Amino acid sequence: MDKKFKLNLNDKQLVKYIKLILIALLLVIEILVCAQYATVFRAKENVGMLITVVGCCLVLAVLEIIDSFAVKQFALRIVFYAADSVLMLALCMFTGNSYLSALYCVVLTQFYISIGEMKSNAILFGVSCGLFVISYVCGWVVIYKGTSLYDSIVSIVGDIIIGLFILGAHFAIVNFIIRFYGMNLHLRFALNEADENRAQLKDVYDELSRTAVYEERNRIAKDIHDNAGHSMTTVIMLTEAAKLLIDTDPQEAKSKMISANIHAKNALDQMRESVHLLAGRAAAKPLREEIEEIIAQTLDGTELKIRYDLEDVAAGVEESRLLCNSLKECLSNGIRHGKATAFYVELKKVFSEICLYISDNGIGVNGEIKEGFGLKGMREKVEKLGGRCIFSSEAGEGFETEIALPLKKNNEKRV
Repeated sequence: MDKKFKLNLNDKQLVKYIKLILIALLLVIEILVCAQYATVFRAKENVGMLITVVGCCLVLAVLEIIDSFAVKQFALRIVFYAADSVLMLALCMFTGNSYLSALYCVVLTQFYISIGEMKSNAILFGVSCGLFVISYVCGWVVIYKGTSLYDSIVSIVGDIIIGLFILGAHFAIVNFIIRFYGMNLHLRFALNEADENRAQLKDVYDELSRTAVYEERNRIAKDIHDNAGHSMTTVIMLTEAAKLLIDTDPQEAKSKMISANIHAKNALDQMRESVHLLAGRAAAKPLREEIEEIIAQTLDGTELKIRYDLEDVAAGVEESRLLCNSLKECLSNGIRHGKATAFYVELKKVFSEICLYISDNGIGVNGEIKEGFGLKGMREKVEKLGGRCIFSSEAGEGFETEIALPLKKNNEKRV
């Protein structure tokens, strides 16, 4: 939505045109004053008085022009305003008070616009009201000094009230317009700044989105390289070993072929999952179903026994992927290295953690457990997600793996 200010003029040009209009209006009023009293003064053969009035009008116009376009300092503006007040007082004394309110309004408008601050304008308005009253009284004393006192007082008070009302209304209207324009100007700048910030935020967001996509793709590529690549290498090694043992030790060759089959299935699953992620499709199955499918694939065509106890635990996409890959790694290691024939898998929620336990009946490890590529990568990924990974084993007692991941709250992508 376009929020741009529709005025085609810039601020300085607008103020310049307003000042030109005010000067033109001042000249019109001065012409009216001179024209109104030219006949009176000429009839009285008082040409000197007419020249004085015309001179005051010309000087007042010149001062207004200089003040509007040349004076920049506030103190100097006050000096010009004082000179204007003296000239208006002189005009009032020479011509009466017919146009005094109009002259004050024109002169004050220019000062209100130049100053702009409500407090300063209010002070100037108060001073102007006082000068207006003095000018009115002096004008009546000079021009109508032969009139009766009662009539003079009534006329002066009435005209002063009307004049002050005009000045007050003028002050309220002009300052309202100034404040309204200032608020619109501020709003325009704020909207322009908001548009600029929004454009910058959009650029930053787009850049972050692209960076996030690149990082995710790099992570997926690393997963393919680390997991699927490792599994395929293991498949090749196991099948080569099985070929050498098929005549001398058929049972061992069979065991290695079973392990190779499991690794091949795991590699295929990992590659399919990575392709889905690259296509922008997250896993849709619950974690429990994913683990059950892994167990079913492992048991397919083998004589392995796997018991499991799985709870319905909601996990994030990244946590679910890690737990499934870890289970595949543990099953493969148990068969290939531990000669295991039975496994137990347990998934449950313990307080604020997701826990996965995997144990087998393999030959176990005598002494310290040396983490190879698979176990080391598993531990690093678990710790990266803020969890812990514990391996334990004894000779002849099988191998046990415990993985605990923090349960994230308000995760929108749950599986």
